[in-house]
Amino acid sequence: MPQILTTTIRFPEIQLQTRDAHKLRGYFGEYFKEHSPLLHNHYEDGSSRYKYPLVQYKVIDQVPVLVGFQEGADLLTSLFLKIKELNIEGKSFPIFSKNISHEQVEIGVIDDLIGYTFCNHWMALNSENHKTYLKSNPEEQHLMLNQILRGNILSFFKGVNVWLDDKIMVKGNFRPKTSKFKDQKMIVFQGDFVSNIALPNFVGVGKSVARGFGAIKKTH
Repeated sequence: MPQILTTTIRFPEIQLQTRDAHKLRGYFGEYFKEHSPLLHNHYEDGSSRYKYPLVQYKVIDQVPVLVGFQEGADLLTSLFLKIKELNIEGKSFPIFSKNISHEQVEIGVIDDLIGYTFCNHWMALNSENHKTYLKSNPEEQHLMLNQILRGNILSFFKGVNVWLDDKIMVKGNFRPKTSKFKDQKMIVFQGDFVSNIALPNFVGVGKSVARGFGAIKKTH
């Protein structure tokens, strides 16, 4: 079974709102911008890195969390000791403690089903399938979201250069919510799902995962 390197850094003494995840990304992207485009998904010339983000910024249960995969995991580990404070919109948070987990995690198709829940909103829809979703009946919407989530999971595997030969099975329960993103109202989803895929905790699926959307964790 394939393995990938993962690093998770938590700041347990600092409390932020879920919506502050993009501010974390802005702070660390600027603070460490000379180190790697992986930290902010932009190259030196300002162009975007259109690939699955290997460094992600999240607020989970009000705790700031940084997650890195493969070279992103190595990058976070190398920068770990340099992180002395967080500065969010001019407010400084001195860091007295931080936890780091650096490990190899098995990922891929398994014989059993694993349950996952979304730690925060899953941004499943883009401008094209948003219209289709609104025109569909509830059963069609459910099938559509399962299919989108399956594609999101495949995007993660492609991003970490792991290729799957077996079929992915996904079956979820999704509850639509409304969220503001870049001053636009968006349909997002909460819920849970089961899958025959082993995934790392706190991996992001869907749109805007670098900004904290779509983080999942195992429930069983």
